[in-house]
Amino acid sequence: MPCNKCYTFNFFYSFIIMAKLIIVSAPSGSGKSTIIQSLMEHEELRLAFSVSCTSRAPRGEERDGVDYFFITPEEFRERIERGEFLEYEEVYENRFYGTLKAQVERQLEDGQNVVFDVDVKGGCNLKNYFGDRALAIFIKAPSIEELRRRLELRGTDAPEVINDRVEKAAYELTFADRFDRVLVNDDLATAKAEAYQMVSEFLAPDGEC
Repeated sequence: MPCNKCYTFNFFYSFIIMAKLIIVSAPSGSGKSTIIQSLMEHEELRLAFSVSCTSRAPRGEERDGVDYFFITPEEFRERIERGEFLEYEEVYENRFYGTLKAQVERQLEDGQNVVFDVDVKGGCNLKNYFGDRALAIFIKAPSIEELRRRLELRGTDAPEVINDRVEKAAYELTFADRFDRVLVNDDLATAKAEAYQMVSEFLAPDGEC
């Protein structure tokens, strides 16, 4: 007869294995944030955002350990050297963002299905690391022309910034085939429904859908 300690460990290990990861990447203007937010509203999916680490200072009411883990650029570099990140990027000089291995493991241990809202290269790195335990979704606009139109309608960026974003998007689109699913956001309501279908099927226990 197995001891209580062994039973507890086996149950706990099985619970960890049940938790999965959802990776969402997209060029700017593809509707990624809106679609992710719609997924987070479905409590039955047990989704939780990955809490990232950054070397920038907190903004407004941001809280350490809730919105981000805030550390210095020096400490960020030390953690890179120790191999503590699943992925990271220096977006500006001394301004880093990254995903800590230990944090993701803690969230999975809590039974959370962890959601990553990351850039395209970060999404590829995470998918390579987690393999079949992660569903990687690439969201894109129906065309580059439509993407440009959406960025212009925002009215927040100068023309040269929009040109840079469109150029970057064209490059990022070349990574789409490295993702498990590609979601074309032509109509937002339809895209939300398709994203929910993809995620719910992936999270369903084997044999269920």
